[in-house]
Amino acid sequence: MNIVFFGTPEFAVPPLRALMSSKHRVLAVVTQPDRQRGRGRHVTSSPVKIEAEKAGLKVFQPVKVRDVNFLEGLEKISPDAIVVAAYGQILPSAIIRLPKYGCINIHASLLPEYRGAAPINWAIINGGKKTGITTMLMDEGMDTGAILLQEETEITPDDTAGTLSGRLSEAGAALLMKTLEGIENGSVRPVPQTGEATYAPLLRKTDGFIVWTRKAGELCNFIRGMDPWPGAYGFLEGERVKILKASAVEGSGEAGLICKVSKDEIFVGTGQGLLSVTELQPAGKSVMSAAAFLQGRKLKEGMRFTIRT
Repeated sequence: MNIVFFGTPEFAVPPLRALMSSKHRVLAVVTQPDRQRGRGRHVTSSPVKIEAEKAGLKVFQPVKVRDVNFLEGLEKISPDAIVVAAYGQILPSAIIRLPKYGCINIHASLLPEYRGAAPINWAIINGGKKTGITTMLMDEGMDTGAILLQEETEITPDDTAGTLSGRLSEAGAALLMKTLEGIENGSVRPVPQTGEATYAPLLRKTDGFIVWTRKAGELCNFIRGMDPWPGAYGFLEGERVKILKASAVEGSGEAGLICKVSKDEIFVGTGQGLLSVTELQPAGKSVMSAAAFLQGRKLKEGMRFTIRT
């Protein structure tokens, strides 16, 4: 097939690599415009753009995917199929209906579960034990199109959104190859979604604020689901601190209150149980163990995290 690939973050790189090393021809790559990032506000290209340019592929970066000039250019390319993986803009019907084989989306959940922009994060935050990858034919709805193929995977107790994203990205690349082969030989046909839909809305930076009145087990899931972005954080005696690793332990204490400090753990009260914090990151500093954090601070029982901003 002649394919145009839409994608932006690291999650989309393995599917692009799989396409480039397959019998299919990647005519062009569409990704989000370069952005200013970090403290220095340096202009940075997306991981997909970097990968595409290394391979010498034509790259388009429309500010708005509905731009008339971009749409006309896409029509001239006339792809057999469009493959989409975490592109970052909603595609209009003019694009969805353009290719012969349609727009094939790689979505990181077992649809209709977790439709939306952050399925990996919410699957972990909600304490899920399994998730998966879905290839689907896009329509004008939000992840409502017919399913092509699905593959299930376990969510381990140690998984973060980062580690799970990496696994699902590789699984999505493999499933894409099976999907394209099945479309070509007629063995894969779209099947309408069935069952109750759930949703995974886009996360904002402020969504990482830790609500200490929740149960300790729920907070562990929350911390894993917010890693690496936007990061779970609280304000310890006014200092912003990200928490990266923690476990739920038995005990009780006032929500947000430091109940106990050992050589390498900080025990914080929650709505039910205690949260044992073992890895964190103060604002402007590197990630460190609780032991290293404690060495530079006179932290003691009775200090507290802010309950609400």
